[in-house]
Amino acid sequence: MSQDKVQGFVKPAVDRASPAGFLRRLGAACYDALLLLAVWFFATALLLPLNGGEAFRSGQWWFPLYLLAISFLFYGWFWTHGGQTLGLKAWRLKLCGSSGRAIGWKQAAIRFCAAALSWACFGLGFMWCLFDPEALAWHDRLSGTRLLHLPAEKPGSEK
Repeated sequence: MSQDKVQGFVKPAVDRASPAGFLRRLGAACYDALLLLAVWFFATALLLPLNGGEAFRSGQWWFPLYLLAISFLFYGWFWTHGGQTLGLKAWRLKLCGSSGRAIGWKQAAIRFCAAALSWACFGLGFMWCLFDPEALAWHDRLSGTRLLHLPAEKPGSEK
């Protein structure tokens, strides 16, 4: 195994990548939101028998925490295993650390919490990439990550 793979470097295409723009980020976020919604339905279906087959009520405080944990596992797994969710892959985006390396679970947790803050401020932290000189959102800055737009692969090129 090469030294680059051992140290967790991302593909060489990242060297030719550019910062991800706002519309690409938004497109990927919409794709991922639909996929996450499907995961939530499945995760809820797993718990329904434990709730007597009844809908979860607002007084059951643990259910939103359960969905939040499922959301973190969804994003965290994709971010730490290749740096691409389905939405990021569809929009040719890749998440990596500011050094270009793959991120770990700690950095994924910081990014997830910071992204929640970015959205909680009416999306201002997300839109910040429009004004940032490096096209970084708040959660990119706070977690030491960056979202890159990968160049299109040429037919016949090596993967």
